[in-house]
Amino acid sequence: MSTVIASVDAHSPAARADVRPGEKLLRVNHHDIVDVLDYRFFCYDPVLQLELEEPDGTLRRLRIRKDEGEDLGLNFDTYLMDEPRPCSNHCVFCFVDQMPPGMRDTLYFKDDDARLSFLMGNYITLTNLSEREAQRIIDLRISPINVSVQATEPQLRRTLLGNRHADKSIEYMRAFGKAGIEMNGQIVVCPGWNDGEHLRRTIEDLMDIGFHSCSVVPVGMTKYRKGLAKIAPVDAQKAAEIIDTVDEYGARCKERFGTRMFFCADELYLKANRPLPDEDYYEDFQQLDNGVGMLRNTMNEFLDGLQDVEDGDAESFTIATGVAAAPFIARLVDAAMEKFPALHGEVVAIVNEFFGSSITVSGLVTGQDIIRQLSGRTLGQRLIIPANMLRHGEGVFLDDVTLAQLSQALGRPVVVSETDGYSLVDTIFAKGEDTL
Repeated sequence: MSTVIASVDAHSPAARADVRPGEKLLRVNHHDIVDVLDYRFFCYDPVLQLELEEPDGTLRRLRIRKDEGEDLGLNFDTYLMDEPRPCSNHCVFCFVDQMPPGMRDTLYFKDDDARLSFLMGNYITLTNLSEREAQRIIDLRISPINVSVQATEPQLRRTLLGNRHADKSIEYMRAFGKAGIEMNGQIVVCPGWNDGEHLRRTIEDLMDIGFHSCSVVPVGMTKYRKGLAKIAPVDAQKAAEIIDTVDEYGARCKERFGTRMFFCADELYLKANRPLPDEDYYEDFQQLDNGVGMLRNTMNEFLDGLQDVEDGDAESFTIATGVAAAPFIARLVDAAMEKFPALHGEVVAIVNEFFGSSITVSGLVTGQDIIRQLSGRTLGQRLIIPANMLRHGEGVFLDDVTLAQLSQALGRPVVVSETDGYSLVDTIFAKGEDTL
């Protein structure tokens, strides 16, 4: 734990009160400050009494007035004011365990931190929580919490998570539900493990607990599964079975609660060779980050944004994307070229040779696969890629190939588009693009 203040923002409430770097923040309004959750929660009020410890051990107290919710202006060595908590599970389907050797260290770190669930939207199993921390979530009414559920049968959950204490977190889910804590869930379906009647049991339990929403997604398996548990892939028949089960319970929930609550990821519809549901199915797209409704939302945004384009004069382009999204993106490009016949663009599906061809999402496409598969092709004047192929905030792919290296290898400028339909329209028609 480190509540030592690293810096103070200029002109902030803390700066005006003469809070100094190097001091340790001990308490706010008599509440101990342990980490970022305490800091964010107890510093919300307009009147604060801070208890600080100077580097020489001297204690002092300050009174601060500010606007309600205004940031105090303190910065710490780490965002969490603590180290992120590594996962204590050994899940049979863990994607990190299926990574190839020799990649950067951060790709092998598994976090399972409740604080990151609340602050960053990460999904966690709750197995790292102590009873004190679970009670703090209830006391502070920290919400929403995003939970990796997988199964609610105690023994099955212990087996799937590889953690003999994994069933304890089911008690936490029930306690959070009773306390009114909003929970969003995710169920990774592993055929032969938690599908069929086990999936039904899990869904029924989550209905009883009172989850706000839950995505159901297929297990992802790379070609690097040597020595790991045997899991059958989700094929077309299994995907159709999962969709039918989820839709059955979704209809019940719609009638009982006014919401479907349970939603299948787009990938399941692609695997089952079924059309995507209409926009109304997804309600408010609350599971978008889990790939639920992302394609439908992108299509709607693109077609809406295309209506506002008046000048179709743009450079020719190629869009590189994952195998799963390629047919849908191609339909959007066709719509744009139909409106503007002079526009010329092509969509290329990049087969994932790095992780294995069963991985079809664009977010796991590597730079070397793009280079290998696009070299020698006619690419137009620029290459467009979605931002989710890159490390967040940086121009680097999972395999450490940089945008500059990609551009040099293909002899074309690379344009990065955000993963929403409006941004894709802007990128195609060269509005505000980020070109390398």
